[in-house]
Amino acid sequence: MQVAGQFPRLSSRSKAILKKVLLGDNGIAARRLALDPLSEAFDLTPDALHARFLRHAPALAAQAAAQALKEAGLDAEKVDAVIISTCTGYLCPGLTSYVSERLGLRADALNLDLVGQGCGAALPNMRAAEALLAARRCDNVLSVCVEVCSAAFFLDNDPGVLISACLFGDGAGAAVLSHRPDSGRRRIEWKIAGSLLSVEDRDYLRFDQQKGMLRNILTRQVPGLAAKYADRLSTETLARARLSRGAIAAWILHAGGREVLRAMQERLGLTEQSLRWSAAVLREFGNLSSPFVYFVLKGALADDAPGGWWWMSSFGAGFSCHGALLEVE
Repeated sequence: MQVAGQFPRLSSRSKAILKKVLLGDNGIAARRLALDPLSEAFDLTPDALHARFLRHAPALAAQAAAQALKEAGLDAEKVDAVIISTCTGYLCPGLTSYVSERLGLRADALNLDLVGQGCGAALPNMRAAEALLAARRCDNVLSVCVEVCSAAFFLDNDPGVLISACLFGDGAGAAVLSHRPDSGRRRIEWKIAGSLLSVEDRDYLRFDQQKGMLRNILTRQVPGLAAKYADRLSTETLARARLSRGAIAAWILHAGGREVLRAMQERLGLTEQSLRWSAAVLREFGNLSSPFVYFVLKGALADDAPGGWWWMSSFGAGFSCHGALLEVE
């Protein structure tokens, strides 16, 4: 058994927080971390964390993107644009350079790297893709979110840092957005979307950087804020579509953690059954940050969720909240 060198230097309170979160009922049964070998978990220098992101983020993003292309039955040369979101590391050139190379995308494909949107990035990413399609600039857009959260893990006495190290996992999600749906697959049509940005709440959920390392600012206010803005955004967007909340057949929601899901359930008036796909992803993978909603959407489709109107929503740094109304066969 190995112990991180920082652990003995933690306060008694910090050790108690780790024990409570890791060993208690936090809604998470497993996580996947990009550590090879496992002993990398104890190498927490800025250079080691950056090297972890550089090594694993392109690989995870390319793997998810390749699977999305395969499931869509689309050749890489047919991709007109690729949009990749991340917040757990920085590369220049960005991840699109590495992923385009691995996938063999055309040299003239549009490459867009989006950073700094935190856990909520998937919906702005897809909105950008939808805008390219609506403007007839592209026929097929590859949307990817990837986070190597373990590249932002370390230990000190800040509760937000400690809890983040216990909740987040590594992963990537991808989807192909196209003008022409595959006739052999279930049709998902993007209808309308919305976003809310509350700058006055910015400091409750964001990244800071100290001593060359990303520090997650994670506060007690997050569950309440997430539920508050998810409620407001869904109400406003559904009103534009002249739909009531009861018309939603499936809820595709980002889950920042067990307490966030509970707050969402109470504020939105949902049942545990409505949140089962979000809860299942949280249980199996932990908080994946921006890729999370791709996993929830895939889970709902695999479970043959009823057709009709679906609501997909995410929240993240900013404090920001995003949502989209989908019509599903």
